[in-house]
Amino acid sequence: MTATVEEPSAEQRATEFLWLDLTRRCQLECTPCFNSSGPQGTHGTMTREDWIAVIGQAAECGVRRVQFIGGEPTMHPDALSLADRALALGLRVEVYSNLVHISEAWWALLQHKGASLATSYYSNRPDEHNAVTGRPSHARTLANIKKAMRLDIPLRAGIVAAHGSERAEEAKRELAELGVAHISIDRVRPFGRGAQGQAPDPSALCGQCGDGRAAVGPDGGVSPCVFSADWMGVGNVRSTPLPAILGGPELAEARATVRRAVRVQQAWCPPDRCDPGCEPNEECEPGVGRSECDPRN
Repeated sequence: MTATVEEPSAEQRATEFLWLDLTRRCQLECTPCFNSSGPQGTHGTMTREDWIAVIGQAAECGVRRVQFIGGEPTMHPDALSLADRALALGLRVEVYSNLVHISEAWWALLQHKGASLATSYYSNRPDEHNAVTGRPSHARTLANIKKAMRLDIPLRAGIVAAHGSERAEEAKRELAELGVAHISIDRVRPFGRGAQGQAPDPSALCGQCGDGRAAVGPDGGVSPCVFSADWMGVGNVRSTPLPAILGGPELAEARATVRRAVRVQQAWCPPDRCDPGCEPNEECEPGVGRSECDPRN
């Protein structure tokens, strides 16, 4: 039986959230990384002027929230000025960082109205967290989580249950005791290194990709979400204005493809064992702190 695909309304199609996927460079090599970022990654071909143009077009066409992500976005040489530009245009800005190193200039920007932080956390046990990241990163990440709390910077954390649900709950309790208000738990998503050599499968997405959100990558490619950036392109901002891509047929077709694949997955998913990745009513909004769909998985 063919699953019925309900197309979203015109209101749902209006893009209000945009991932600005700046770089594939990162100090870490996390085993679940959805885009295989690491120390050998590059910043892509997008120039500072390209990113400024994208941010300006985004603000003009109704985008209200952006998330700077990567890789490690703070390693991009223009990230700080780009975040400042987005804030100046009235956009809410979230910076998704591994929190291994945050400069004083970044701390100052993150205290501005409209700015916030997000991070991934793998275990309350340093050896387990470090085993996932491939570096002795736990102490630095935890110290900077505590600093963000002292500075009253809004912070949300995504816990990847790489060591099982019980350990994830322990990590959640630890962060909650530190004052982190928004904490989600997710499984490893089968993309990038997390796919372990498997071909990308759209049924592993949340099903709402492209509905009110899209991603722009380091080479200017636009995709329905950051999880699909390397295999579901719908245009490139270096050759086509962002508003034309967001309202174009390629994004609509990609959105329908994802919804169709996820609906088929739901048909075989017992309700009592359904996880957030295939729950039809679960909202996937990694930029607002309520999601079980974490873009750094």
